[in-house]
Amino acid sequence: MFNTKKYNEIKNLLKKSSNSTEIIAISKNHSQDSVLEAINSGVYIFGENRVQEAKDKFDIIKKNNPKIELHLTGPLQSNKVKSAIPLFDVFHTLDREKIAREFAKHLHLLENKKIFLQINTGKEKTKSGIFPEDTKDFLFFLKNEMKLSIYGLMCIPPIDEDPKYHFAKLKFLANDNKINKLSIGMSGDYELALEFKPTYIRLGTILFGRR
Repeated sequence: MFNTKKYNEIKNLLKKSSNSTEIIAISKNHSQDSVLEAINSGVYIFGENRVQEAKDKFDIIKKNNPKIELHLTGPLQSNKVKSAIPLFDVFHTLDREKIAREFAKHLHLLENKKIFLQINTGKEKTKSGIFPEDTKDFLFFLKNEMKLSIYGLMCIPPIDEDPKYHFAKLKFLANDNKINKLSIGMSGDYELALEFKPTYIRLGTILFGRR
């Protein structure tokens, strides 16, 4: 069940602080009914983690609601890139060379899409993403060799560390590479993320509850 009250509270918080941050309602593992309920509450930006689940849930919804913006916020497998491009409007998890090369095969389909580069700010073995010190070189490779346009940077802080340290590190990397779009902040740390004026915050549990 979608928490309209909480959604409106956060929207008001953004409005009061003159923050242009957009909320992505992370609907992964939640039913199509929950998504429709959210749409009725004024939500039009959704995030999903798996291509097939998103396709099953949003194919018809997107056809009926052209305003809906669908974001891929989970890891993307290389064999799913081609089928993901028509479905998703924004990709948050370009995290390695193999995925970049798959995207580069379909440049003609990417004209109106936005891509975030995922940075592994904590250099965790269990997380994907480019290490901070490799960001500049990898962005050069994406732009000059793959001809890919990168919209912004994204990170997921380590669960046992201060998120603000990692948000600040990502902000520094973004500024250093003349990028001004950030995808940071989830249900547990979005208020801290807002200090860094992100483009998107990714809210799941706080809006849809646990599954």
